[in-house]
Amino acid sequence: MKFRKLMMIPLASFAMALSACGSQPAAGEPAEQPEETETAETETAEPQETPAAEAEDKTLVVYFSATGTTKGVAENIAAIVSGDLYEITASEPYSEDDLNWHDDSSRTTHEQDDPSVRPAISSEPLDLTGYTTVFVGYPIWWGEEPRIMDTFVETYEFDGLTIIPFCTSGSSGIGRSGKNLEELAGSGTWLEGLRFSGSVSEADLKTWIDGLK
Repeated sequence: MKFRKLMMIPLASFAMALSACGSQPAAGEPAEQPEETETAETETAEPQETPAAEAEDKTLVVYFSATGTTKGVAENIAAIVSGDLYEITASEPYSEDDLNWHDDSSRTTHEQDDPSVRPAISSEPLDLTGYTTVFVGYPIWWGEEPRIMDTFVETYEFDGLTIIPFCTSGSSGIGRSGKNLEELAGSGTWLEGLRFSGSVSEADLKTWIDGLK
């Protein structure tokens, strides 16, 4: 009996050693990594779409002014509507003699007598992108718009724009000038225009503009 008891002790120790050796990684093998514990996925709120900002209505005031009279009215209109200004300038500026309507041989007399004349414009090209309303101003020459205005409206596309003509003169009305420009342009929505004197007040201009809405 004593012999059997002594032999059991080494066998038990040997079994325990084998068990311990089995739990250790072999040389050169990576240690076993612990299993990853699953974690609940955190729900993230989807970003809210913000509505696109509405396009701002931009207004442009275009004018041709040989003597400065139309320029003054255009500047007042631009101030009232918070609009941008664009001046149409002639490649060949008009002299005082050119503007002498009493002289049958003056430059402007010849231009106004020939509807096909198109004086060249020296202003930088105009970009109408972003504008919704365009005021178009000019003096009245021989009862009509200056031919350089015909050059202007035939140069650009006015699709999607509201065009409002206005003119200046000592006595003559706007006549057919607005309709002439509309027909030559062939695009845009043209409203009926109005004639002003060079001394028109800002209050009168504002009343007219408010009435257009």
